Amino acid sequence: MSRFDPTLRDEIIAAIPNLRAFAISLSGSVDRADDLVQETLLRAFANISSFRPGTNLPAWLFTILRNLFRSEYRKRRREVPDSDGAFAATLTSNPDQNTHLDFEDFRAALDQLPPDQREALVLVGASGFSYEEAADICQCAVGTIKSRVNRARKRLGEMLALDDVSDFGPDKTTRAVLAAERT
Repeated sequence: MSRFDPTLRDEIIAAIPNLRAFAISLSGSVDRADDLVQETLLRAFANISSFRPGTNLPAWLFTILRNLFRSEYRKRRREVPDSDGAFAATLTSNPDQNTHLDFEDFRAALDQLPPDQREALVLVGASGFSYEEAADICQCAVGTIKSRVNRARKRLGEMLALDDVSDFGPDKTTRAVLAAERT
Protein backbone atom coordinates (compact mmCIF):
# COMPACT_ATOMS: atom_id res chain seq x y z
CA MET A 1 0.00 0.00 0.00
CA SER A 2 1.39 3.39 -0.97
CA ARG A 3 2.22 5.96 1.67
CA PHE A 4 -0.18 8.38 -0.01
CA ASP A 5 -3.05 5.99 -0.67
CA PRO A 6 -6.14 8.28 -0.80
CA THR A 7 -8.40 5.70 0.87
CA LEU A 8 -6.04 5.32 3.81
CA ARG A 9 -5.62 9.08 4.02
CA ASP A 10 -9.41 9.53 4.12
CA GLU A 11 -9.74 6.92 6.88
CA ILE A 12 -7.09 8.70 8.94
CA ILE A 13 -8.79 12.06 8.45
CA ALA A 14 -12.14 10.52 9.44
CA ALA A 15 -10.57 9.27 12.71
CA ILE A 16 -9.27 12.71 13.76
CA PRO A 17 -12.42 13.86 15.66
CA ASN A 18 -12.47 10.65 17.71
CA LEU A 19 -8.72 10.85 18.31
CA ARG A 20 -9.15 14.43 19.50
CA ALA A 21 -11.99 13.48 21.86
CA PHE A 22 -9.89 10.67 23.29
CA ALA A 23 -6.88 12.95 23.67
CA ILE A 24 -9.01 15.54 25.50
CA SER A 25 -10.27 12.85 27.86
CA LEU A 26 -6.69 11.77 28.60
CA SER A 27 -5.05 15.16 28.94
CA GLY A 28 -7.91 17.34 30.15
CA SER A 29 -6.67 20.15 27.94
CA VAL A 30 -7.79 21.04 24.42
CA ASP A 31 -4.40 22.51 23.53
CA ARG A 32 -2.54 19.49 24.87
CA ALA A 33 -5.00 17.19 23.07
CA ASP A 34 -4.40 18.95 19.76
CA ASP A 35 -0.64 18.49 20.23
CA LEU A 36 -1.15 14.79 21.00
CA VAL A 37 -3.31 14.27 17.91
CA GLN A 38 -0.81 16.11 15.73
CA GLU A 39 2.09 14.02 17.06
CA THR A 40 -0.01 10.86 16.62
CA LEU A 41 -0.67 11.69 12.98
CA LEU A 42 3.00 12.48 12.36
CA ARG A 43 4.04 9.15 13.85
CA ALA A 44 1.33 7.30 11.98
CA PHE A 45 2.45 8.73 8.63
CA ALA A 46 6.12 8.15 9.47
CA ASN A 47 5.39 4.51 10.31
CA ILE A 48 2.59 3.81 7.83
CA SER A 49 4.56 0.86 6.49
CA SER A 50 4.00 -0.97 9.80
CA PHE A 51 0.21 -0.72 9.43
CA ARG A 52 -1.27 -3.89 7.98
CA PRO A 53 -4.08 -3.27 5.48
CA GLY A 54 -7.30 -4.94 6.48
CA THR A 55 -6.71 -4.40 10.22
CA ASN A 56 -8.41 -1.81 12.39
CA LEU A 57 -6.88 1.57 11.48
CA PRO A 58 -8.64 3.57 14.24
CA ALA A 59 -7.40 1.07 16.85
CA TRP A 60 -3.86 1.45 15.51
CA LEU A 61 -4.12 5.24 15.71
CA PHE A 62 -5.62 5.15 19.23
CA THR A 63 -2.79 2.88 20.36
CA ILE A 64 -0.22 5.35 19.05
CA LEU A 65 -2.00 8.21 20.81
CA ARG A 66 -2.32 6.34 24.12
CA ASN A 67 1.35 5.28 24.07
CA LEU A 68 2.40 8.83 23.27
CA PHE A 69 0.35 10.18 26.16
CA ARG A 70 1.76 7.61 28.60
CA SER A 71 5.33 8.26 27.53
CA GLU A 72 4.94 12.00 27.91
CA TYR A 73 3.13 11.57 31.23
CA ARG A 74 6.02 9.51 32.63
CA LYS A 75 8.49 12.09 31.35
CA ARG A 76 6.57 15.07 32.74
CA ARG A 77 6.12 13.37 36.11
CA ARG A 78 9.89 13.55 36.63
CA GLU A 79 10.17 17.18 35.52
CA VAL A 80 10.00 20.18 37.82
CA PRO A 81 8.45 23.39 36.49
CA ASP A 82 11.26 25.93 36.67
CA SER A 83 10.77 28.55 33.98
CA ASP A 84 12.74 31.25 35.83
CA GLY A 85 15.54 28.95 36.98
CA ALA A 86 14.89 29.53 40.68
CA PHE A 87 14.77 25.84 41.51
CA ALA A 88 17.89 25.05 39.49
CA ALA A 89 19.75 27.80 41.37
CA THR A 90 19.12 25.99 44.67
CA LEU A 91 20.61 22.70 43.48
CA THR A 92 24.05 21.93 44.79
CA SER A 93 26.34 18.97 44.71
CA ASN A 94 28.68 18.22 47.56
CA PRO A 95 32.26 17.33 46.68
CA ASP A 96 32.70 13.59 46.20
CA GLN A 97 35.74 13.28 48.45
CA ASN A 98 33.85 14.48 51.55
CA THR A 99 31.04 12.04 50.92
CA HIS A 100 33.51 9.22 50.43
CA LEU A 101 35.34 10.06 53.67
CA ASP A 102 32.06 10.37 55.59
CA PHE A 103 30.98 7.00 54.25
CA GLU A 104 34.26 5.37 55.27
CA ASP A 105 33.91 6.82 58.79
CA PHE A 106 30.33 5.57 58.92
CA ARG A 107 31.33 2.08 57.75
CA ALA A 108 34.10 1.85 60.33
CA ALA A 109 31.71 2.94 63.09
CA LEU A 110 29.01 0.56 61.87
CA ASP A 111 31.52 -2.32 61.96
CA GLN A 112 32.25 -1.52 65.62
CA LEU A 113 28.61 -2.02 66.65
CA PRO A 114 27.62 -5.32 68.24
CA PRO A 115 26.33 -7.69 65.53
CA ASP A 116 22.75 -7.71 66.83
CA GLN A 117 22.56 -3.89 66.85
CA ARG A 118 24.21 -3.62 63.43
CA GLU A 119 21.80 -6.16 61.97
CA ALA A 120 18.74 -4.38 63.41
CA LEU A 121 19.95 -0.96 62.24
CA VAL A 122 20.69 -2.17 58.71
CA LEU A 123 17.30 -3.90 58.44
CA VAL A 124 15.28 -0.93 59.70
CA GLY A 125 17.43 2.07 58.75
CA ALA A 126 18.98 1.05 55.46
CA SER A 127 16.85 -1.76 54.04
CA GLY A 128 13.53 -0.10 54.86
CA PHE A 129 11.94 -2.95 56.79
CA SER A 130 9.39 -2.09 59.46
CA TYR A 131 10.19 -2.95 63.06
CA GLU A 132 7.72 -5.84 62.81
CA GLU A 133 9.36 -7.22 59.66
CA ALA A 134 12.83 -6.89 61.18
CA ALA A 135 11.63 -8.70 64.31
CA ASP A 136 10.35 -11.56 62.18
CA ILE A 137 13.64 -11.75 60.30
CA CYS A 138 15.68 -11.71 63.53
CA GLN A 139 13.21 -13.98 65.30
CA CYS A 140 12.81 -11.71 68.30
CA ALA A 141 10.25 -9.33 69.81
CA VAL A 142 9.44 -5.99 68.18
CA GLY A 143 10.50 -4.19 71.37
CA THR A 144 13.89 -5.87 71.16
CA ILE A 145 14.39 -4.58 67.60
CA LYS A 146 13.35 -1.06 68.62
CA SER A 147 15.80 -1.17 71.51
CA ARG A 148 18.65 -2.47 69.35
CA VAL A 149 18.04 0.17 66.67
CA ASN A 150 17.85 2.92 69.29
CA ARG A 151 21.09 1.81 70.96
CA ALA A 152 22.81 1.44 67.58
CA ARG A 153 21.79 4.92 66.46
CA LYS A 154 22.87 6.43 69.76
CA ARG A 155 26.22 4.63 69.67
CA LEU A 156 26.87 5.62 66.04
CA GLY A 157 26.15 9.24 66.91
CA GLU A 158 28.66 9.08 69.75
CA MET A 159 31.35 7.37 67.65
CA LEU A 160 30.95 9.85 64.82
CA ALA A 161 30.71 12.84 67.20
CA LEU A 162 27.37 13.93 65.78
CA ASP A 163 25.49 16.60 67.70
CA ASP A 164 22.68 16.97 65.20
CA VAL A 165 21.24 14.84 62.39
CA SER A 166 22.29 17.46 59.83
CA ASP A 167 25.95 16.86 60.79
CA PHE A 168 25.96 13.61 58.86
CA GLY A 169 25.24 13.64 55.16
CA PRO A 170 23.05 15.87 53.05
CA ASP A 171 20.57 13.20 51.98
CA LYS A 172 17.43 11.92 53.69
CA THR A 173 18.43 8.26 53.50
CA THR A 174 21.66 8.83 55.38
CA ARG A 175 19.96 10.94 58.01
CA ALA A 176 17.16 8.38 58.41
CA VAL A 177 19.62 5.91 59.87
CA LEU A 178 20.36 8.29 62.73
CA ALA A 179 17.14 10.30 62.94
CA ALA A 180 14.79 8.37 65.23
CA GLU A 181 16.60 9.11 68.50
CA ARG A 182 17.22 12.78 67.73
CA THR A 183 13.85 14.02 66.46
